[in-house]
Amino acid sequence: MSTVPITMKKLKDILRLKYGQKLSHRQIAKSLSISPSVVSRYCARAAKMGIMDWPLDDTWDDVTLKNTFLKTKAPLKKHSLPNWQVVQDELKTRKYMTLQLLWEEYADSNPAGYYSYNHYCRMYRQWCSTLRLSMRQTHHAGEKLFVDYCGPTIAIVNPDTGEYRNAQVFVAVMGASNYTYAEATWSQKLEDWIMSHVRCFEFLGGVPEMVIPDNLKSGVHKSCRYEPDLNPTYHQLSAHYDTAIIPARPYKPKDKSKAEVGVLIVERWIMARVRKETFFSLKQLNQRIAELLSWMNNKVMKQYNESRISLFQRIDKPALKPLPDSVYQFTYVKNVRVNIDYHVEIEKHYYSVPYNLVKKQLEALVTGQLITLKFEGNTVATHPRSYQAGRHTTQDVHMPQAHQKQQWSPARFESWAKSIGPNTLALVQTHLASRKHPEQAYRSCLGLLNLSSKYSKTRLEKACERGLITGANRLRNIINILQKGLDKTPILEQQPDLLSEIEHQNIRGNDYYH
Repeated sequence: MSTVPITMKKLKDILRLKYGQKLSHRQIAKSLSISPSVVSRYCARAAKMGIMDWPLDDTWDDVTLKNTFLKTKAPLKKHSLPNWQVVQDELKTRKYMTLQLLWEEYADSNPAGYYSYNHYCRMYRQWCSTLRLSMRQTHHAGEKLFVDYCGPTIAIVNPDTGEYRNAQVFVAVMGASNYTYAEATWSQKLEDWIMSHVRCFEFLGGVPEMVIPDNLKSGVHKSCRYEPDLNPTYHQLSAHYDTAIIPARPYKPKDKSKAEVGVLIVERWIMARVRKETFFSLKQLNQRIAELLSWMNNKVMKQYNESRISLFQRIDKPALKPLPDSVYQFTYVKNVRVNIDYHVEIEKHYYSVPYNLVKKQLEALVTGQLITLKFEGNTVATHPRSYQAGRHTTQDVHMPQAHQKQQWSPARFESWAKSIGPNTLALVQTHLASRKHPEQAYRSCLGLLNLSSKYSKTRLEKACERGLITGANRLRNIINILQKGLDKTPILEQQPDLLSEIEHQNIRGNDYYH
């Protein structure tokens, strides 16, 4: 069974990390949640196509790049592998045994094709690195930034109500110098997580080559020991700052030992010192954290006989990449599917897209004021962001010229409702007439008529009758009527309004409340 081709976004990220950041295939694989063999295969195809630099030329758009890569195949070269466990046993049990001799025996037993001695040794070392051994990590200048949250929280008191609210503490540590950044946020949710990274990069005055986070949900969409899948918003942050995100393996704290130690130091040297202090705002708490953080970074470490800030200025700072020219704006990325009414749902609001994209999956980029919808890397619609739940934002250019050519139409909904009963038909017509564009009512009509499969046509007809009489004619009202069995109870007759016959400024009557 053939493998599913990767998306153009991941293909471009492979080329960016390969030729832009000069990362190894295994590092690229960890960052993009794909296997190293896939990275090698696509890099070989790129080399065969003559792509050896980043950024790409303007001639390589998404369609051209996709078609060319599908037609280009890199030659595969595979040989039989030795049993590495047997190789290791031979080296352990016999003092005089060498890898040179074992490779010669391997080559003699595979005359049809075998790996070179250098590659043989490299594969053996790679296999040994997969064993459960403790290895001391070597951190290069400006290479890695480890990020995590502290376990304990700090209470903040509302000065008006006296209510306590706990704040989370974000910690980031540079690998080579141990230079530490810390701040308090209200939560560990996506926006707080992303913006803490932004403020950390500004604090450092540059960007490291890699960021090593934990597998929390804000950073990693799907946790996996070998190939974690990054949250798309987190992935966009890495592309903006031109850095690689390589999450630590779940349940492997040694992968991010710098972050674990940094969290412990912040808890002891900052959080322990403020435990008896009272804070009334997040800003006040962060000001106090900044004071203690500066003191902590300037404190001389016994092991190095030098402070963190001194090591940072000497080792990490010169190796950091510069901050991008454009300021990062938090962008929530979400995959959405176009409904039959050619609208997509984002935060319970509906935005229109071109009608020929019905049932297609789009990528939504949500900023503070703008909604941008993309299909296959191209922008297909932009809307001002709306916070009105249940409402529609529709552009006339997105509507088809003739709705009768579409699969769904008001006539089809009315025909379906008529087969159930006159009250259901009347309620559907009410929904269709209540919107500026009838297509905006398709979802509520579809949800209403589908209730006949869960309950029955007779019960739905009775529920619609009750809804029309009482004025509770929204879809949510009809569902409540059916769930509570109100359709089976008689409708109370409306009492005559005796006060309507009396005219007085203090007497309003029933019509006043309609």
